[in-house]
Amino acid sequence: MGDHHDLGLTTPDHRRPLAAALAIAVAILAAEVIGAVISGSLALLADAGHMLTDVAGLSLALFASSLSLRSATPERTWGYRRAEVLAAAAQAALLLAVGAFILLSGFRRLLSPPHVESGVMFAFALLAILGNAISIGILARIQGSNLNTRAARLEAFSDLLGALAVLVASVLISAFAWDRADGIVSIGIALLILPRTIRLLRESADVLLEATPRNIDLADVRSHILALPQVISMHDVHATQVATDLPVLTAHIVVEDSCFVDGQLPRLLDDLQACLADHFDVEHSTFQFEPLRHLEHETARHE
Repeated sequence: MGDHHDLGLTTPDHRRPLAAALAIAVAILAAEVIGAVISGSLALLADAGHMLTDVAGLSLALFASSLSLRSATPERTWGYRRAEVLAAAAQAALLLAVGAFILLSGFRRLLSPPHVESGVMFAFALLAILGNAISIGILARIQGSNLNTRAARLEAFSDLLGALAVLVASVLISAFAWDRADGIVSIGIALLILPRTIRLLRESADVLLEATPRNIDLADVRSHILALPQVISMHDVHATQVATDLPVLTAHIVVEDSCFVDGQLPRLLDDLQACLADHFDVEHSTFQFEPLRHLEHETARHE
């Protein structure tokens, strides 16, 4: 059997930019809640609701980033690398709930639009735009992106667009006394949140369900491996992800019987691992070499 992975995994430290983004999000949340109360704007309150999920999501992201830096142990051989996927799934679930609430509230406000103080709404929206722009700049500097940090950037970008929409609504209300603009913008913010949230939730679920990574074509993997000398066939092939940037692959490789007596297995193992690393960016792989006669002893063989 050939095993290509190391317990000494290194994980990028994203805590500082996440902590800075979290501090900005808390400040924007407090400002938008105050602005919504003063102005009576649902759109501003909707964006504050979105900011609340950002605060919760960034807190989860910061916690997960801290966990993922813990060293691997015999009990947890991958350490806490999957914590970033769990945090991303939790953030997506929060965003989904908030998006649905904002959508429903926006439709209700269309039917009965209340008066909104557009000047206050404009000032606080401008403040939110500035804060979110700074957050995006900070998070954009993160190297080695994963689902966790992608979720944080997605939330900051969505908030920036939401704040811009609130700004536009305040101008429309001020210029044309069109109070329904507040409800329309609220619906727009919800429609902005939901599709991206569903995509993030689906990607997180794929990792948790151990689906084949989207950038790995198993048919292509088979063709590369079967093209190597002495390889007869392969089966029990599994490709999964421990975390966003950590794909793993295992397989049973049937080779010519002579490989077990002429010392070719070490060279073949090197070739297999180099093939996966170079062509498919898979650094962690485990292979079980089998002679052709072993196939009759396989009790639970599958492709």
